[in-house]
Amino acid sequence: MNLHNLKPAKGSTKNNTKRLGRGQGSGKGGTSTRGTKGAQARAGYEHKIGFEGGQMPIQRRLPKFGFKNPTRVEFQPVNVADLQALSEALGTNVITLDTIVEAGLASPKELVKVLGNGEVKAALEVSADAFSASAKAKIEAAGGKALIVEE
Repeated sequence: MNLHNLKPAKGSTKNNTKRLGRGQGSGKGGTSTRGTKGAQARAGYEHKIGFEGGQMPIQRRLPKFGFKNPTRVEFQPVNVADLQALSEALGTNVITLDTIVEAGLASPKELVKVLGNGEVKAALEVSADAFSASAKAKIEAAGGKALIVEE
């Protein structure tokens, strides 16, 4: 090993490019490849997200449509068939919001609405945030109760 054949370890060097702004003799002095004048030639230049160089940005070119209701209440739907299966699995006829959350049918922060898809065989006592008319009719026809939880 001699001084003339020493090299940095493979992968240890990052830049093989010329250093910018280190005088005219370096080949990248003067304007340091930024061009002359304008915002991008200045130190501290930043642009907004979506800035397209003065061209009308895409978020302003595209049309907006539709309506988002700010007071909409979102419910997590749970069918009476799911409640029947849950009742059979747990061996109980009382189903609360906590048991629905523990079963993974809804998350703790979601409002639960029971829908009428499926059949109810047992007399279930169900507590939820809302019930569809068909779900309430099916639960009560089987001899159960549909209780709305007040927060």
